Amino acid sequence: MCGIAGFCNLKGNWKANIGRMNARMHHRGPDGEGVWASEDARVVLGHKRLSIVDLSANGAQPMESHSGRYVMAFNGEIYNYRKIAAKLLEEKKVTAFRGTSDTEVLLEAMEAYGVEQAVSMCKGMFAVALYDKKERVLFLLRDRVGEKPLYYGFTGEGVFAFASEIGCVAELEGFHNPINRKVLDIYFTHGYIPAPYSIYEGIYKLEAGTMLTLKAPFAPENLSVSAYWSMKEAAKRGQEYLFQGSEKEASEELERLLKASIREQMVADVPVGAFLSAGIDSSTVVALMQSLHGGKVRSFTIGMNEDGYNEAVAAKEIARHLGTEHTELYITKQDAIGVVPELADMFGEPFADSSQIPTYLVSRMTREHVTVSLSGDGGDELFCGYTSYGSVSRIWNKMKHVPYWVRKPCSGLVLHSPLAKNPVYRTKGTLLGAKGPGRLYEISYETDPLIRKISKTHEYCPYKYNEFGEGYLEETNHNVMLMDLLMYHPDDILVKVDRAAMAVSLETRVPMLDKDVVEFAWSLPIAYKREGDVGKKVLRDVLYRYVPREMMERPKKGFSIPIDKWLLEPGLRDWAECLMDRELVERQGILDAAVVERIWRDFTEKGIWRIQIWFILMFQAWMGARSGK
Repeated sequence: MCGIAGFCNLKGNWKANIGRMNARMHHRGPDGEGVWASEDARVVLGHKRLSIVDLSANGAQPMESHSGRYVMAFNGEIYNYRKIAAKLLEEKKVTAFRGTSDTEVLLEAMEAYGVEQAVSMCKGMFAVALYDKKERVLFLLRDRVGEKPLYYGFTGEGVFAFASEIGCVAELEGFHNPINRKVLDIYFTHGYIPAPYSIYEGIYKLEAGTMLTLKAPFAPENLSVSAYWSMKEAAKRGQEYLFQGSEKEASEELERLLKASIREQMVADVPVGAFLSAGIDSSTVVALMQSLHGGKVRSFTIGMNEDGYNEAVAAKEIARHLGTEHTELYITKQDAIGVVPELADMFGEPFADSSQIPTYLVSRMTREHVTVSLSGDGGDELFCGYTSYGSVSRIWNKMKHVPYWVRKPCSGLVLHSPLAKNPVYRTKGTLLGAKGPGRLYEISYETDPLIRKISKTHEYCPYKYNEFGEGYLEETNHNVMLMDLLMYHPDDILVKVDRAAMAVSLETRVPMLDKDVVEFAWSLPIAYKREGDVGKKVLRDVLYRYVPREMMERPKKGFSIPIDKWLLEPGLRDWAECLMDRELVERQGILDAAVVERIWRDFTEKGIWRIQIWFILMFQAWMGARSGK
């Protein structure tokens, strides 16, 4: 795990600029750094190293291929690199390796087989910058599901830049890209900015499963982006060729695939552990880790003495049953509040999932003991775990028999009547106007028109919820799961985990996002995933072989904190009111000060807008951090 950065066509002091970029992401790689520049300094690569595999100098980056033709800066892990290395040796593409790093293996595979074929052979998480010195071509690649981040774009005067974090790009001399106001409606609806967009105009997130190619002279017209793997296609293919075995056989195959993934992801030259939240997903990962481990797996959880928010007791019980070496930390309100001032700089752009705070705190505690931690992320989206999935199915099954031409006018009547003043009726009226389950799911985030008034700019900005038509997949739940795997999961969940963990130099790995696991999950019928209100059926079948059912069948509290409650108390309330000061908001000229003031008043007096208030605060905190630089 590392951080990568670089640029093309910079006319200023390239050493100073790459130095600032590297320094900005020191937390991503405190064990070392490197810089490479072409002879004319038209292309510069930077790297910060967190040593995980091959701790020696043989793993240092940027790394040149044996032939000297290619140079690469790599962030991530290739879990099957040993198999690829064996293939390279067997086919005599390589006579010997200098070290034992996955970086060297990937680099030589790209030279031997070509970039796209090589990456198709890899199982892992990665963001890659590869420069072909002979053809003068820069390649940027990102892993299939978007675990590792990569920003890119033009910053003015023909300068092309890329980096693991957007804050690194902003460190470049002459960076003056304006705020991208077109994405603000999406941000204030969802609390994050989805790929390919970023908070800056001209700067983008490379999307999961894609490859960017930039040819000399490194101008915009020489840039292209293509997909080498697609979640949409994997979902479609899986549902066209369904698994034909029984549910028991499906759970056995899933267990086999998860064990294979976990076995590969436990390989490291540094200590490895796992997060344990007491949920189905993390408990399954820890249980399988322990079954594969010769000793005791290290497991980590945090708790708090707040009613409805503490899962540490349950996690400890599960850990005791599995026999892990368990560490827990009880955090206080003061611990959580202390993180808030760091969030804007940590995430680099507005990001407002409040579970970012406990994620950071558990990562910080975990890093005191290990350098790598496995997590259970992905289980909800792949195995139909969220309760909202059941709700969408239930609502759509009631609505779908009424023709749209009937429902649409009825929706308008409700929304334009006095009933709309009641949030319940406004929500029902809005949902009634959905054409299909996908739109139903999308609308569920947009039930109050006031959300669209927070920003002063309102422009249509296409995003992934709009990318495929209704009924792309036969099952309602599969469609909404796909929507989450295209946007919410990579742009919220994985961003949260990456930034929070890397802020303390902790590498996180996600076994459920293994290519084979993902593609197998898409081949399962919905009946193997959800029945009524019970989701993750086949995953539960795996877990219950290791943990008693009764130990797991308890209400899920979620990985969250009572931030809405704390915002009304001294300390955080003062911080919030400063950020939303009307004069400040008006002076910035981006948000509607009257709307912001109303939302804050409604929040403090009526207890509503609990989610959106955090969205606004994180945007304002980012604005403050930006202006302070």
